[in-house]
Amino acid sequence: MNTLFDKIWDAHIVQKVEDGPTQLYIDRLYCHEVTSPQAFAGMRSRGLKCFRPEQIFCMPDHNTPTHDQDKPIEDPVSKNQVDILEKNAADFGLTHFGMNTPKNGIIHVVGPERGLSLPGMTIVCGDSHTSTHGAMGAVAFGIGTSEVEMVMASQCILQQKPKSMRISVQGKLGKGVTAKDVALYLMSKISTSGATGYFIEYAGEVVRDMSMEGRLTLCNLSIEMGARGGFIAPDEKTFEYVKGREYAPKGEDWEQHVAYWKTLKSGEDAVFDKELQFDGADIEPMVTYGTNPGMGMGITQSIPTTEGMGEAAKASFTKSLNYMGFLPGDKLLGKKIDYVFLGACTNGRIEDFRAFASLVNGKKKAESVIAWLVPGSWMVDQQIREEGLDKVLADAGFEIRQPGCSACLAMNDDKVPAGKYAVSTSNRNFEGRQGPGARTILASPLVAAAAAITGEITDPRTLM
Repeated sequence: MNTLFDKIWDAHIVQKVEDGPTQLYIDRLYCHEVTSPQAFAGMRSRGLKCFRPEQIFCMPDHNTPTHDQDKPIEDPVSKNQVDILEKNAADFGLTHFGMNTPKNGIIHVVGPERGLSLPGMTIVCGDSHTSTHGAMGAVAFGIGTSEVEMVMASQCILQQKPKSMRISVQGKLGKGVTAKDVALYLMSKISTSGATGYFIEYAGEVVRDMSMEGRLTLCNLSIEMGARGGFIAPDEKTFEYVKGREYAPKGEDWEQHVAYWKTLKSGEDAVFDKELQFDGADIEPMVTYGTNPGMGMGITQSIPTTEGMGEAAKASFTKSLNYMGFLPGDKLLGKKIDYVFLGACTNGRIEDFRAFASLVNGKKKAESVIAWLVPGSWMVDQQIREEGLDKVLADAGFEIRQPGCSACLAMNDDKVPAGKYAVSTSNRNFEGRQGPGARTILASPLVAAAAAITGEITDPRTLM
């Protein structure tokens, strides 16, 4: 019996190349300003039009400032990229959600919330965190710029079929443990290369119990385990989430789609290339201590020692800790921090702001902490205000910035200075990821909120 991955993949095969890749049909291409200019230039140089322009959606997010978006962008590189995307979209007849328009935001937040990302689809974008859309029950993955051009020209892509892996997380999560903690825990167990060559299907009671926003966070981080992508079989929660959204099917069309979506699951006797099982009860709020997302631990635990490590592993581990200013065996609880970032395509949704606000409600931000709270889209911004979360946050000393990728990556104004510690809800903690010399500790919105209030790494369960 086929896995769900097989079902979706096989339904999109245009042709197979003998001893070569598969030509795969793509339902949706997302373009942002950073990885699309060369693709558009290639199309122009060959005199090509986009094959199915109605399947392509463009929006700037990486290089957009998160303040004064009504004014011209000051950084010339950022301004150029944002302007060129707008021009390219117009020239090629593509839908463009421009800056400061109600549909703008981070592409991986906007796709699901607008009903553009749907179960059973194949979805690509020139961005590694395209795996986020897998939460909708879609096969979604990041591609290179030359492949973006390939999809523009033909609505197809040449791909080697990945192997299949199922990760089941059974049982229940404890107090204060979120989808972000589940993802960081899985990475700490299987490493950042443990799923290389695989497409992951997440399953088990913990995953079924997750909200759609939690599932989006989990799938977002699949790429950090080395996977080609990760996804979750659609269920009633998925259908409920999609229903009524702007681009979702309507009326009879809706009923037909749901009937098909209900068939999208792995068979009882489906065979995966690899199966892994974990217990939700083993997971506590997580923090990273190193310079890759797999260097994580429970918040009450201590950084591992180098005992039993080979020379190469020891050298890499020591270099990472030196960069972070930590020592083997250190605890992170009580470590002073300088910045807190809530946002990114990992944790920039309304549920993340609700969680953060629930913890800071009635408390005050530590004066020593600079906090950037950045909604993932203007829709999230609107929800924050409709629910009165902006007032809760303002009373606690926080301000809400304008949507964009912000401090996830050092590509816009929101950079963490060298040597400073940032507790960040984003997806990567590589050297210099949030700014040259910046030190990133990845965590959930609850851990970020606790750090923002106390000025140090704090177990959020003590404040709940």
